[in-house]
Amino acid sequence: MGSNSSKISDLPKNEYLQRLSGPEAVSENDPFWNQLFSFSFSAPTSSTELKLLEEATISVCKSLVENNPRTGNLAALTKVFLSRTRELRLSAECQNHIFIWQTHNALFIICCLLKVFICEMSEEELQLHFTYEEKSPGTYSSDSEDLLEELLCSLIQLITDTPLLDITYEISVEAISAMVVFLSCQLFHKEVLRQSISHKYLMQGPCLPYTSKLVKTLLYNFIRQEKPPPPGTHVFPQQSDGGGLLYGLASGVANSSPFPSSVPHTFQINFNSLYTTLCEQQTSDQATLLLYTLLHQNANVRTYMLARTDMENLVLPILEILYHVEERNSHHVYMALIILLILTEDDGFNRSIHEVILKNITWYSERVLTEISLGSLLILVVIRTIQYNMTRTRDKYLHTNCLAALANMSAQFRSLHQYAAQRIISLFSLLSKKHNKVLEQATQSLRGSLSSSDVPLPDYAQDLSVIEEVIRMMLEIINSCLTNSLHHNPNLVYALLYKRDLFEQFRTHPSFQDIMQNIDLVISFFSSRLLQSGAELSVERVLEIIKQGVVALPKDRLKKFPELKFKYVEEEQPEEFFIPYVWSLVYNSAVGLYWNPQDIQLFAMDSD
Repeated sequence: MGSNSSKISDLPKNEYLQRLSGPEAVSENDPFWNQLFSFSFSAPTSSTELKLLEEATISVCKSLVENNPRTGNLAALTKVFLSRTRELRLSAECQNHIFIWQTHNALFIICCLLKVFICEMSEEELQLHFTYEEKSPGTYSSDSEDLLEELLCSLIQLITDTPLLDITYEISVEAISAMVVFLSCQLFHKEVLRQSISHKYLMQGPCLPYTSKLVKTLLYNFIRQEKPPPPGTHVFPQQSDGGGLLYGLASGVANSSPFPSSVPHTFQINFNSLYTTLCEQQTSDQATLLLYTLLHQNANVRTYMLARTDMENLVLPILEILYHVEERNSHHVYMALIILLILTEDDGFNRSIHEVILKNITWYSERVLTEISLGSLLILVVIRTIQYNMTRTRDKYLHTNCLAALANMSAQFRSLHQYAAQRIISLFSLLSKKHNKVLEQATQSLRGSLSSSDVPLPDYAQDLSVIEEVIRMMLEIINSCLTNSLHHNPNLVYALLYKRDLFEQFRTHPSFQDIMQNIDLVISFFSSRLLQSGAELSVERVLEIIKQGVVALPKDRLKKFPELKFKYVEEEQPEEFFIPYVWSLVYNSAVGLYWNPQDIQLFAMDSD
């Protein structure tokens, strides 16, 4: 590129790039490299500029692919960069701006080349390009060290060992960008790559000792949320939104490999700072995915978070994600819901959330909630998610996880808000109406089939089975509350009595008869006491009668059922879900990287 490079459009004719990619071999000791690394045009940040950069360098890359087997210039470029990285820490301490600037530019060139090479060829071919040396045409040294592996190890060490200062900020960002590019071969394959050279490098060999430290550094950077240094504090061009890039790509790198699941066991990190940052950042998919990963895969993090006395700081942002379900992508909603499910596996959490009283939840718009417990709010939001799913997406997986979270909580329901109690019964009412409608349609179809055997029957039996499964779960949730914490929930009994006619049709139904015994007993008992108290009873009087009646209810007549407990378990091959999701986040959030959407194979991309 050289010191005379000032804009992207000049790159195809740049004399230094032409020499790098041309037929002449360049020695590692040639002064050419300092000239190549001394460019000063502003680094592109927008997708438009990044696209222009890629288009401008295509001819250079193609020429390098053609000539590199004879020149070995890619290996020479890499070795020059590696020799510079060994002096980077000392240069940072000495405030050697020029050296750091040139090293950053060297890495920028490698990253650009690497990205195109990875898109155009297999990992094996890529590895071969790093083994070519200046010899006779097409020869390479098979006994030489793996330069590609050395480059990856150097990037990891650059990220972990270089102090994050104003003058090193850009090269740290560029190193993370290069790491993501290094792993990006997955983008160009439809199937999930379970064995790849990049993952082999990370999980064995010289790079392995650094992987734990890498994830620790990325988590530390996530906690710090470091902003780009102000203009004028360094000599090379500033990238916009560097903090967002550093954080976004950190999440991408951490979730792209197998190792983060066990990493927090191997080092100490400030859990308090991590918790605080996670609470603050839940509006982004990346932070929610990171929270899920830590909660699901690390017992230390999970234990710490469940012991917090301010769980509302974490739970409220998760509930807000679910509340605005129509504005979120399905993956973000799944992650938020699974986090709730994991939390509700803990009885201590299920008890404590009913002790946290919240005031004026402004984002909840259906009803003014001047004062409500965190537990009741959680119930309201999960029920709303179920109702939204019933009318819109109809995703059985979403239903299952929502109901599992409610079931886990049900035995510890305490002092349910009257609106939360109403919504539980309203959901049952909605399911009841849906059950009757499907049953009626099935009956009509059956009658129609008697007169015309050629008419195919819709699969109403399957629809009916799914609805009855959900109704059964709702009845079990209500029963669990009544049998374990009836005296704590007069509002639920009130709502149950107010809508008692809903349960009549299920009393003798073979699928629900057993679970209906307890609910029917409670309804009958309290209905009788209300009749004895006369007509025209106020709400306050009804609640008073319920509270008094709880003491007299013959609890020994309530049938015991197994405790409702559900545990989140990942699918048999979770990478089929997570890897495309992680890479879609990296693709969309990487400010300093651009991939041609037409080249992406892992997930569908729009042509624009």
